[in-house]
Amino acid sequence: MVEWVLYLLLGAAMGTLGGVFGIGGGLIAIPALGILFGLDQQLAQGTALVMVVPNVVLAMWRYHQRNRIELRHALPLAGAGLIFAFIGSLVAVELDPKAMRLGFVVFLIALALYNVLQMFRAKTPASAQLRYPWPWLGVLGAGAGLLGGFFGVGGAVLATPVLTVVFGTTQVVAQGLSLALAAPSTAITLATYALHHHVDWYLGLPLALGGLLSISWGVKVAHALPEKLLRGAFCGFLVVCAALLMVKA
Repeated sequence: MVEWVLYLLLGAAMGTLGGVFGIGGGLIAIPALGILFGLDQQLAQGTALVMVVPNVVLAMWRYHQRNRIELRHALPLAGAGLIFAFIGSLVAVELDPKAMRLGFVVFLIALALYNVLQMFRAKTPASAQLRYPWPWLGVLGAGAGLLGGFFGVGGAVLATPVLTVVFGTTQVVAQGLSLALAAPSTAITLATYALHHHVDWYLGLPLALGGLLSISWGVKVAHALPEKLLRGAFCGFLVVCAALLMVKA
């Protein structure tokens, strides 16, 4: 019982962060599960997905309530993401856990550096409208879904900066669309990991419950933060996650 309470509290902390950054909490859950509970990379990713899937669905709904997610934008993202997440997850479950962990570290550091560089570039004003035609979102969905399925993070962490920088959306709109991409892709990725016995349900279920209780608070905080601060915090968050994974690797 005490273990479940601790897992519940941990899930609540992760859910809050997931709501703030629009990523469902997976990025912080994966290194935390590896370091705190000694899970290998695949098991950490699969167990984190138990929490991520319901958190992503709830966070997407909360974002939609505050900033309507356009269906014609969400569908190409979600459809392509679903297909390619399945492909990525099939590859991931067969790889060496240590190699995967190092790959994840490189991925997070590269993504953080990319975000930092974009923060200091001169940019056109962001808006809720796309800078490029919406069918190009299918290409983004494919790439983000593939990496999301491979690393068990749903693809939102990649889609969010691309939507802000390339497609010119605001951070909040980008996070809402990224959650629409992540919802189906995380579900198919979880199913793949579960079928290959890379999920600890006893640990994952209380994490999921804690996340569901707190993620709405995280979404509320995200909408209250200034745009520049939210982007900067997102970059710092990626670096912290990479550092945690390097400690374990």
